[in-house]
This record gives sequence, structure tokens and C-alpha cells, in this order.
Amino acid sequence: MSAKTGRWAGGRAVLAVAGMAAVFLLAACQPQPRPTPAPATPATAGSVVYHVRETLTLVNEGPGKPAQQNLWLALAPDAPPFQEVLKVDIQPQGYREFSDENGNRFVEFDFANMAPGASIPVTVDYQIRVSPYAPRLGACEGDLIDGYTKPELHIESNNPQIVDLSARLARGRATACARLRAFYDYIGSHLVYTYNGQDWGAQAALGPMGADCTEYSDLLIALSRAAGIPARYVEGLYFGSQDNARTEHAWVEVYLPGVGWTPVDPTLGRSSVSADAYFARLPADHILITRGRSPSPLRGGNYFSHLYWPGNSTKIRVDNYHWSLEPE
Repeated sequence: MSAKTGRWAGGRAVLAVAGMAAVFLLAACQPQPRPTPAPATPATAGSVVYHVRETLTLVNEGPGKPAQQNLWLALAPDAPPFQEVLKVDIQPQGYREFSDENGNRFVEFDFANMAPGASIPVTVDYQIRVSPYAPRLGACEGDLIDGYTKPELHIESNNPQIVDLSARLARGRATACARLRAFYDYIGSHLVYTYNGQDWGAQAALGPMGADCTEYSDLLIALSRAAGIPARYVEGLYFGSQDNARTEHAWVEVYLPGVGWTPVDPTLGRSSVSADAYFARLPADHILITRGRSPSPLRGGNYFSHLYWPGNSTKIRVDNYHWSLEPE
């Protein structure tokens, strides 16, 4: 992602330019075990209603007041047929709501003139119904949409190594679904899951450094785009269990003929025992927050971004950033 210096679980990066200071939460993609298959298939498992809470606190460590201070938060959207936001409560009041070019929703807070020593808690409480999604792929023949096939930062679909690998894996496979499955299976069997704390992108995932959910997703998107299959990056939350219930995560949506945009999670599907559960389907354990590799309102961050100035006489800390998920 642009304009960032690193990526940590629950971490922050600080950028100071021309008297301005920006604080970004960077993608977590925390270490995740290979999931065991659910006792019921995604097609027959029921919907789950989650209570989801996002919290953070802004703390002005002084000595001055910020002449400008803004906080942008991405909002979980309605995403039929697999996600419905039943309730949302955002505190404090007085925010502005808007959308970006990808249809992502955001709120913007203006916290200018925050007094030294003051703290401002910010919370977003949701009730979200998540349904399992398992479309019928059918013959997987027909036209693809225009768009989502070009290279971009971290998705180097025009890199010669990726172009060659995509062509070799796609050879002899007549449909977009068959080609996508070849890319998916290759990633699951060749990448080594390693939480790396960085944001290396698709090409680096082919090297020896290891990969986490960001690189798994980047590489699947890059291989698909190199084959002319539209694919896009998705970021959200994964509820693995009560002990692994606050995991920030990334996966992929691929446009397939006769189906449309279809979720694929190459990270959780990397094991042969879970591959079918996360290919062109999802159990009710993923909550979508944003679509697109680097939503512009987040200025290179993930889930939120924070900007204030002047930075030479004011120091504002983003404290206790946290997600909680609880099935109801």
C-alpha cells in the first residue's frame, strides 16, 4: 500500500511531512492456523449474527492543540447475499458519512482544537448477520466484465514471472473457474505461511521470505488478472473461534462467468482439508469491511486513518485500537 512504512498486528506507523503528522493502522493479518473442516458444509450451515465492536482512543499528549485533526473509519457494508448490517451505532456523534469509488463507506470525524491532556474515545458497534455463501459455478462459461485486470501496487500482474506462471498453470484449462482453481491450488501447495509484518506484494510471495494473508491474496489476484480474470482485494475480519475471534484478515473476490463476484480465501484454504470450503464459497465466518487494495480515504492504511497538524507542537496518540466479535 502506498504511503506507509510497514505492517504490524495492531501496530501503527507515523509519517510526518511538512508540519503534518499522520498515524495509520496497518494491516494485521495475524497468524492463523489451518482451519479444520466445519461439521456442516457452507451450503447447509446457518447464518450467524455477530456483535462487532471497533474501538480506539485519541490522546493529546500536548503541549498544543491541533489546528486540524481528522479521523476516517471504514464502515462494514451491506453485501448481499452474504452480509447484512442490522444495526450500527457510531460514537461520538457529529461525523460525516461518505463513499469512495469502490462503494466502500466511511465516516470522517473533525477533532480540531483538542485540548492537551484530553482523550476522545471512538466506538462503532454493529449487529451484522453473516450467511454462508456457496454459489453454483455451473459451466462457468460466458463473458467477463471489463476492469479489475490491470496491475497495481503490490499486484504485479504484468511481472514476467507472474505472467509466465499464470500461463503455465492455465494451460489446458478451458474455463475461468478451472484456471482460478489451478492458481488457488498452486498457492496453497507452494507458499509457506509466515506472518511477516510487511507488505511485500504478489511477486515477493514467489520468493523464500514467506507470506501471510496479504501476499496470498495479492498473488491470487495477480495470477488471475494476468489470465484476464477480474479479481479484487477484500479486507475484513475472520471469526475462527472464541480464542481467535479478533483477527483482521484479507481475501479475494473473483468475477466468474454466470456467477458474478465470488469470494475465495487462499489463506484459509491452503490446506487440502479446507481447500474446498474456501474456494468460490465462504462459511459464515468472514465479515467484509472494504474492497480494493488501498482505499483512498484510508491514505495507505487499513480500517482507519488519522491525520493532524501541526506535528511540531502537538503529539496525538492513537491508543487501544481493537476489534471484538461475539456471536449472538
